[in-house]
Amino acid sequence: MRIIETERLYLREFISQDAEFLFILNNNEEVLKFTGDKPFENVSEAYQFIKNYKDYKVNGFGRWVVISKKSGEPIGWNGIKLNEENLIDIGFRFFKKDWNRGYATESSFGVLDYSFTKIGCNQIIGRASVDNVASIKVLEKIKMKLWKNGDVQGLNKSVYYSLTKDQYFELSTIT
Repeated sequence: MRIIETERLYLREFISQDAEFLFILNNNEEVLKFTGDKPFENVSEAYQFIKNYKDYKVNGFGRWVVISKKSGEPIGWNGIKLNEENLIDIGFRFFKKDWNRGYATESSFGVLDYSFTKIGCNQIIGRASVDNVASIKVLEKIKMKLWKNGDVQGLNKSVYYSLTKDQYFELSTIT
């Protein structure tokens, strides 16, 4: 079931058939470089992750698979989660072959719009390693503003960006 749809993409919940895609995505050290995450050992471990993923039921939202409308194939994931600091956090991850095509920005705008209008979020933050220039650019493109510096679990020297519902709608009417 499609949760979010943009011009070139749609986002849906993870399903068990996504295990191989998720294993391959998280098996690229460049994709994981700034995340603090470890790769899955095998497809079975990715399957168990999906099977045990409770965010949709517990919070009513989560990370969603990003599907290319053109190919019908998953190209990454994007979505929000309630993080360890009890903040709603946007995050995204894409296959390296799909970097620099605007997918992270396009899907993030879809996630923000859905989160503010359908879920009723009042603030969403984004976090990135200070060395992850590409993710920082995406956070800035989606109108987030630098909020503070800090250390994110698994990473050191990180930046926090923030966007409130009011800021989002105010910026949407200006641009």
